Amino acid sequence: MGAGEQLVTIAAVLLGALTSYVGSYLSERNRTRYELLTRWDDRKLSAYEGYIDRMRAVIFLAVQLYEDREGIRTADKTQEEMLVEHLEASRLRGRSFERIMLLGGDDVIEAAHELNSIAGEIDWQATGKIEGTLEEWRSRHRSVFRAINNFHEAARTDLGVQGNATGEKHPERDLLLPPARHDENDASV
Repeated sequence: MGAGEQLVTIAAVLLGALTSYVGSYLSERNRTRYELLTRWDDRKLSAYEGYIDRMRAVIFLAVQLYEDREGIRTADKTQEEMLVEHLEASRLRGRSFERIMLLGGDDVIEAAHELNSIAGEIDWQATGKIEGTLEEWRSRHRSVFRAINNFHEAARTDLGVQGNATGEKHPERDLLLPPARHDENDASV
């Protein structure tokens, strides 16, 4: 075998080794990038579901507080106990909102701000900081659940989930509440 043939063989071996190295490097880089994206998506999903869970918990505590305060339904706890529980749940909701601020996309953050604003009105009416009728109370609840649906849509888009949670195939539904009652004194409840 001549020197020229040996050089061609060595060049072919080097080219093969270089090609193998570049292919392995690019494959490993893509795998690492995919793992990072997946890890962040997992954390985002956890943050989004935690936030909605906390949001709904505070809303349900506000309902208990409001119904007891307005005489609609008697609670098993005192007003003070319910206020303390509501304040703690609100604090936890605030912490979960901070995770949204750290991990969420722009549209998710805006949807969370809107949701917080509407939920704040429910909190204020439940605690007596603002007055309102039962119809205003129900209107606030309709608004907050529309805002939750908007948050869901923004989160789904941010996570790359296909389809919609609202729209033609999923029409808007009203609150599942009984109609206002009237007692003997004809006071709306």
